Amino acid sequence: MKQGYLDEQFCQVEDLQDEASPNFAEEVATLFFKDSARLISNVEQALEKYPKDFNRWDAYMQQLEGSCSSIGASRMKSECMSFRDYCGQGNVEGCMRSFHKVKREHGALRQKLEAYFQLLRQAGPAGAATRPGM
Repeated sequence: MKQGYLDEQFCQVEDLQDEASPNFAEEVATLFFKDSARLISNVEQALEKYPKDFNRWDAYMQQLEGSCSSIGASRMKSECMSFRDYCGQGNVEGCMRSFHKVKREHGALRQKLEAYFQLLRQAGPAGAATRPGM
């Protein structure tokens, strides 16, 4: 069952794993969550410190959107795009609603990937051959 959390970009990241770097995708995901948490914090601070500075908000969210694209976090990326659309409209309420969704999607994706990597570790090398749809 595909849930749409990740797109084909994540599969490409996984395909870069080999014997030399068997945990490559997990390492990339760990870096993504570290970076995205920082970017979410930047957006949060901008929303508080710079009310209605849609250009600043958009610039911060654009960075997060790029980070989401790099790992294939499709649902998060989609919500980043919605936030940026609201910035273009000058819609504060839309931005706030969308930002809460971004944070919720971030948390859900983290839980799903942590569970996924835990299953892969339990399955061993053979488990990397099959991917559940996310």
